[in-house]
Amino acid sequence: MSLVHHQQTLPLYVWHSRSTCPSERYITHHRVANDALSTLPRGPIGFDLEWRPNFIKGQPENPVAVVQIASADTVLIIQVSKMKTFPSKLQEVLYSTEWLKIGVSIQRDCEKLYRDWRISVRNCVDLSLLARSIDNARWKGRYTNPIGLARLLETYDMTTLAKGKTQRSNWESTLSPSQQTYAANDAHAAYTIYSHLLEMARVAQPVLHPIYFSFSYVGGTLLDHLGRLPWVPKNPNYDPGPPPPPKAPKQKAPTQDQQPN
Repeated sequence: MSLVHHQQTLPLYVWHSRSTCPSERYITHHRVANDALSTLPRGPIGFDLEWRPNFIKGQPENPVAVVQIASADTVLIIQVSKMKTFPSKLQEVLYSTEWLKIGVSIQRDCEKLYRDWRISVRNCVDLSLLARSIDNARWKGRYTNPIGLARLLETYDMTTLAKGKTQRSNWESTLSPSQQTYAANDAHAAYTIYSHLLEMARVAQPVLHPIYFSFSYVGGTLLDHLGRLPWVPKNPNYDPGPPPPPKAPKQKAPTQDQQPN
């Protein structure tokens, strides 16, 4: 069976089928967000952002409009673009090391959240780095090369994400049911992938150190997961595999003197 056909036959990821008591909330008021987050259990949470795309070349990105948070049984879709102020409890959760924020391309998300809202995020896990550290035999190439969320799901959960135009929709307007579903599945999928990788990590050798795949983004600076020391993504035990073959040199176009008569 070809890889393309195999991916097409995988079932779609549906987050609420993973819980016996799923709770999903779409929130547009900061006080409601604060109340909902006050009962969020400490531990790992999927973390993702959405913002309205800009289709005009050369124009800056629009600010973060939606923050998604997902635990095992709860997904909160918090539309900060509709709020008078950024929810204080959300700021507390993102800054606290008691919650582990998990995501794909999460470094970029943290940078953008700080740039747009001046919100620092501590104790984050980059799923690409974690997968490469735990499952190095499968993943080769540069350590910092990203691995997409859908690819990780297809590899470790045997499900896939729905395709479509939702990602490039307007995240500043009132969210449609399809947008809410997309946002919820993305955040919860990160939590699910982390759970799979965590099981693999329990028997991994050599023992993994959080410094290989965990970081904080505080005050515009990349720091370690505790937010204390400067951090760069590296794993001294990672094997990138053989380097790619060198590119063939480009053939120079013949000059006018070299043109055949």
